[in-house]
Amino acid sequence: MLTLENLLVLMLFIGFAAWLWHNHGLREKALARVKAHCAQLDLELLDENVAFKRFALVRDAKGIRRFARLYTFEFTVTGEQRHPGTLTQFGAHSAQIELAPYPFEIKPQPSAEIIELSQWRQDHKKRQP
Repeated sequence: MLTLENLLVLMLFIGFAAWLWHNHGLREKALARVKAHCAQLDLELLDENVAFKRFALVRDAKGIRRFARLYTFEFTVTGEQRHPGTLTQFGAHSAQIELAPYPFEIKPQPSAEIIELSQWRQDHKKRQP
């Protein structure tokens, strides 16, 4: 027979399982956001993983303290060194991604042909009637 005590334990168990399922979905959203951010900056996300660090009260863009999840991850530029990063997430919305300082290469711009002004003027001289 199902007692009130057993029903309460069952409801707590179901609520906890639903909370875990919801958190897993939020972690997947955080992983997708970090992957997109790393791809945009031409970085490699190591282990294809984000790890939950802790819950915290963090100020949002408006300065209001809100309950947030903090995730950590590691990335690399050269493939030799690991650099840490963190993601702050308010509910299902990613608020901020912070990356540790890392070395990067400045890609040279394609060099333009240098033309002397006097030569250009001769080539583009308008013919007067």
